[in-house]
Amino acid sequence: MANRNTANLTDDQLNELQEKFKSWDLDSNGKISIQELGAALETVGIKVAGYELRQIMAQVDSNSDGTIDLEEFKRIYTSEKSKRDIGVTFKKAVQTRQGVNTIGGTSQASVEGTTHTVKDSERVAFANWINSNLKEDVDCAPLLPVNSENSELFEKCKTGIILCKLINKSSPGTIDERTINKTNLSVYRRHENLMLAINSAQAIGCSTVNIGPDDLDTGKPHLVLGLLWQIIRIGLLSDINLAHHPGLIHLLEEGETLEDLQKLTPEQILLRWVNYHLRRAGTNTRIKNFSEDIKDSEAYTYLLHQIAPRENGVDLSPLGISDRHQRAEAMLREASKIDCRSFVGPNDVVEGNAKLNLAFVANLFNNYPALEGVDENLELDIHEETREEKTYRNWMNSMGVSPYVHYIYNDLIDGLIIFQLYDICKPGVVDWNKVHKKFNKLKANFEKIENCNYACELGQKLDFSLVGVGGKDIHDGNQTLTLALIWQLMRAYTISILSSLSADTNNKNAEKLILEWANTRLDKSAKFSSFGDPNLADSIILIKLIEKIKPSVVDWKVVLQDAPTYEDKLANARYAIGIARKVGAKVYALPEDIVEVKQKMVMTIFACLMARDYSQNGQGLTDTHQAK
Repeated sequence: MANRNTANLTDDQLNELQEKFKSWDLDSNGKISIQELGAALETVGIKVAGYELRQIMAQVDSNSDGTIDLEEFKRIYTSEKSKRDIGVTFKKAVQTRQGVNTIGGTSQASVEGTTHTVKDSERVAFANWINSNLKEDVDCAPLLPVNSENSELFEKCKTGIILCKLINKSSPGTIDERTINKTNLSVYRRHENLMLAINSAQAIGCSTVNIGPDDLDTGKPHLVLGLLWQIIRIGLLSDINLAHHPGLIHLLEEGETLEDLQKLTPEQILLRWVNYHLRRAGTNTRIKNFSEDIKDSEAYTYLLHQIAPRENGVDLSPLGISDRHQRAEAMLREASKIDCRSFVGPNDVVEGNAKLNLAFVANLFNNYPALEGVDENLELDIHEETREEKTYRNWMNSMGVSPYVHYIYNDLIDGLIIFQLYDICKPGVVDWNKVHKKFNKLKANFEKIENCNYACELGQKLDFSLVGVGGKDIHDGNQTLTLALIWQLMRAYTISILSSLSADTNNKNAEKLILEWANTRLDKSAKFSSFGDPNLADSIILIKLIEKIKPSVVDWKVVLQDAPTYEDKLANARYAIGIARKVGAKVYALPEDIVEVKQKMVMTIFACLMARDYSQNGQGLTDTHQAK
């Protein structure tokens, strides 16, 4: 995806830049503002004065919307880097700011001399969140509390137990408890837990590119914090939608429909929610972001007073304090009255740490939405995400696409995410000169349909079955046809892993070869005829296959050999998926897919196990998106 302006950057450098860009793209819309640009450039070793930033934006911001995207950020970095003759991506001489630590050379995936910034406030916030949310967990008792005043967090995460438990807090039931190693935590057993955590985090939509068990076991701060933030963020934002809170209908603006509200990201909904309560509080204060607009604590003070139960005694007294730090502390004392003093300290509010302030507001919403009820006679046509849609969305997000996918039928309509996925499945297949990356306001729909037409052309080039699927179908958010394309992209990605390991595997003969491999590895008593074979429903065949790949991982005492009921089969399937991830298979399918023998998803499980088997037997995994 690099153009001539960034061609002199290595892949590792480009990955670093993308990681930094995403850390500042708080609402995951693929853009950052001029204020965020200055801070983002500073984290990669380039300090730019305010007037220079405005000059840069004037030159680069072609549509004058006050934001830049990732490709523009890369070009800006390359240009400014050449002016300063910086020899590495992030120089060790990065200016140290209060509350920010610089960690030199912490990633093997990065060039020598790379520096990563680790914010003390984030370490403190995540440590406190873990202490609060896992305090009742008996398995975490020996590890808690985590001291938030030092670097103990990175040490305590090395066993993998905290990470696995936190994943289950954010997305209940993702990891089967029986698959977590809780005793005798040797390096080997810790690595199994960490592999389980990494692959399970991917399954719920975390991007873990260039994160491996060794990185977490050595406690690399920027990688541990980055993974923790993704896990926590997913949990905080997962229920901020119409399906879980029909009262959000009151946030509709004039002329909008339910469909318009469903297209909003959780961050956008939270901004509307705050402003809704500010309006009800009778103040003219409004916010447009979780950085600049909340620094004076005024919006927070009104919000807390509006949403808190009256018996808690939350008041507006902080407004009478002129000093911003003292006002922020007073406001947070009011938040303590409703047990919602989480994520931010006074400095985080005054300095406008957008990431932690987003978390603070999301936690407020989850505990005290304070929305009016909905008329029982009002029929709401709310699209609740299906299991299939959730699996595909999580897969796309785990690939590191930008912006983050929240609602499939809206977020793919311009084709840009689809092109990123094509580039991951088959690098170089996308001719980016044919892609509209920015859209003219007058011709936007036409240009987006052109993109989607090109996406369909690429699918045909890769032998996808797209009969009756046109670019307009994708642009219009046709559910059936959009899912058909995404499924084939996911299948192509799975097969691309195998293709990198075996020259015999291609898109056309993949399923036959996977079936042959599995039956060759299994004993005669465990053979099966297809990925839709009913005999797969109890997961016994699958567990036996995993045992062939790694005999020590299966504990047959917890497997139900006779599983007549759906619940029994589901228990086995949860265990099978857990141990598959534990041995290193990147499984996205859900337990229900196995029990119901969903042929497409079952095939991907076997494909991932085949890739794992091939890699450990010396073929050498070259998939760039596999954890190190």
